[in-house]
Amino acid sequence: MATATLGGFHGPMFAASWTKNCTFEWLPNGFRQKYILSMTSTAKLNFHGMPFLGGGFKKTAATHVTSPNSSSQSVTTGILDAWNDEYGGVIINSESLPTSANAFASAFQASLSNWKMKGKRGVWLKILQEQADLVPIAVREGFNYHHAEPGYIMLTYWIPKEPCVLPASPSHQIGIAGFVINDKREVLVVKEKCPCSCSGVWKLPTGYINKSEDIFSGAIREVKEETGIDTTFLKMVAFRHAHLVAFDQSDLLFVCMLKPLSYEVTIDDKEIQAAKWMPVDEFITQPYYQDDFLSKKVIDICMAAKEDRYSGFIGHQLNSKIDGKVSYLYYDEFKNM
Repeated sequence: MATATLGGFHGPMFAASWTKNCTFEWLPNGFRQKYILSMTSTAKLNFHGMPFLGGGFKKTAATHVTSPNSSSQSVTTGILDAWNDEYGGVIINSESLPTSANAFASAFQASLSNWKMKGKRGVWLKILQEQADLVPIAVREGFNYHHAEPGYIMLTYWIPKEPCVLPASPSHQIGIAGFVINDKREVLVVKEKCPCSCSGVWKLPTGYINKSEDIFSGAIREVKEETGIDTTFLKMVAFRHAHLVAFDQSDLLFVCMLKPLSYEVTIDDKEIQAAKWMPVDEFITQPYYQDDFLSKKVIDICMAAKEDRYSGFIGHQLNSKIDGKVSYLYYDEFKNM
């Protein structure tokens, strides 16, 4: 379970261990603008990627020339094995990189000349963890860091003498908060084990979504992990966008309303100090909330959704032509005119 630092702006209702001094304001008209969100589908609700979100990188006609390590005489030697991408660039085959630094540098220079002659643009180089010795060589040859994941680092090289238009590295982390309320008007709340500003304050269960996990699935999982309560997703009631927080990244926090399917609380004592059902009035009258206008506003929205005074966003499962997959689009239901 990931503790929800989520931009460091969750206050006692959320969590706050990565913090910076930022102020945020809600739009006076609420969520009047339309946002299209793209997530990978894994489960029950409904949502899909949109055409303008791009189609990723596909291996097209392979340049399929070998590295200096290959003994094949049917292709040009001394050039890195690579594939064309859809945007006029190339993706180097990390599985066939030369093992020696000198061979890699020589092969890259030969490849670069070849790619320039063919009018190529961006070059993508994925260096696996076991090839880490090649990273400083690639940087010396002009590659820039793009992003890193467990097991590899991605570098890029922009060939044209013009501003680079390669997509930037991932810039956002995504978190969730689960608002769970029972028929007694009691909210499911937790106390975090953290030395942060919300220490000792009862707050909503929060966390980060996992890779390839839907927003609603992450909310259900985090509530289960922190409190032992089983839930089902009802609607997304609000989301907050903050900047320059953990690792100077931007942060999106989605507040989901969940319906409880069980009621006996069992905590994860590794990260949670306590959890319980708390009357709404007692929850929102905690002293910390008197100065936390964002958290108070979120609770107001959640209660309005509970009382059918606010519709929120429902997850709808749709197909997308761009990738042929099913994913979730969250939106308010259309009203009959």
